[in-house]
Amino acid sequence: MIDYNSVLSEKARVIKPSGIRKFFDIAGQMEDVISLGVGEPDFSTPWNVRNAGIQSLKKGKTVYTSNSGLILLRQEIAKYLKRRFHLEYHPDDEMTITVGGSEGIDICIRALVNPGEEVLIPEPCFVSYAPITTLTGGVAVPIETRAADNFRLTGEALRAKITDKTKLLILPYPNNPTGAVMRTEHLEEIARVLRGTNIMVLSDEIYAELTYGGKHVSIASLEGMRERTILVNGFSKAYSMTGWRLGYVCGPEPLIREMTKIHQFAIMCAPTTSQYAAIEAVRNCDGAIRKMHDEYDMRRRLIVDGLRNIGLDCFEPEGAFYVFPSIQSTGLSSDAFCEKLLYEKKVAVVPGTAFGASGEGYVRISYSYSIEHILEALGRIEAFLLEHHAAEQARQKEAVCTE
Repeated sequence: MIDYNSVLSEKARVIKPSGIRKFFDIAGQMEDVISLGVGEPDFSTPWNVRNAGIQSLKKGKTVYTSNSGLILLRQEIAKYLKRRFHLEYHPDDEMTITVGGSEGIDICIRALVNPGEEVLIPEPCFVSYAPITTLTGGVAVPIETRAADNFRLTGEALRAKITDKTKLLILPYPNNPTGAVMRTEHLEEIARVLRGTNIMVLSDEIYAELTYGGKHVSIASLEGMRERTILVNGFSKAYSMTGWRLGYVCGPEPLIREMTKIHQFAIMCAPTTSQYAAIEAVRNCDGAIRKMHDEYDMRRRLIVDGLRNIGLDCFEPEGAFYVFPSIQSTGLSSDAFCEKLLYEKKVAVVPGTAFGASGEGYVRISYSYSIEHILEALGRIEAFLLEHHAAEQARQKEAVCTE
């Protein structure tokens, strides 16, 4: 018999499975569960985008594209970025189409980070950054963000973590799981720390179009930052195209060239059908983006008010489609809260610890679900809290009586 533990890569073995999927898998085996756990839009991909993909299949456009992706798509993305965010990237050599934003994150870290070099990661954050860093031999260095700072990365916190081994800062805003947003003045604070260093920035902007109360600003648009920034974006969130698996990376040509080499050998090219569909998306779906944005904004306000009304302290998110309420008043850990809520009231949310140790005391709830689901979930959570508090009071009373 083969001892598989002895043949597996040590780096692969130390990586923990996603904490998001754990509760999603449990919920999938239960009946009458309301799942607010997975960050996936509940809208269908706009029909004109689906039809563009269908037409490309009908016309037999099913061969490989160039490694960097269809030039027409890259040209349209360049127009989109200039139109929406005042960013200018050359489609010929400053852009590569990837298999989702996730591959963009992967090839960026692999292209930049040598063994022993440090990657600064504001937490709580998306689950992939630290494992990918580990696989490269790099060292993931968390930077705790706090509710008191609206879960934004501050210049002071960043400066305190920089060493002579620091290679890369990941800037994940709008943020998953907190919904935090970095406005221009906050990004300038970060830029002041980084200017004059060789520290690179991976700016994960997959939720850029889901920014509320103002427009998204990319750190790449600030003075002196474009030359050190890799922008990662995609079609999953803004266009409700999660299953199409399409993203892109933009940055200075020397960096994109090396990232494209990794993409070339690992992937070859992104799905051809998805690329043709994406051309239609960036050309003609600004209206669809607005419609989904406004719907999410309405749900955001509904769920924040609802959570506060049932007694949970909740930071007001300004981006993405998540809320990150504190459950510290219950006295339960994040994992215990989520397990009890799932088994007792059949509501699935994600423990904050799935997004880093600093997520303890919080849970992530996605509002990319219907109003009916959100309202029903709020009712069940309220009943759970009332029963939990009543049980705690009874236990405390019994403890006093037995003393």
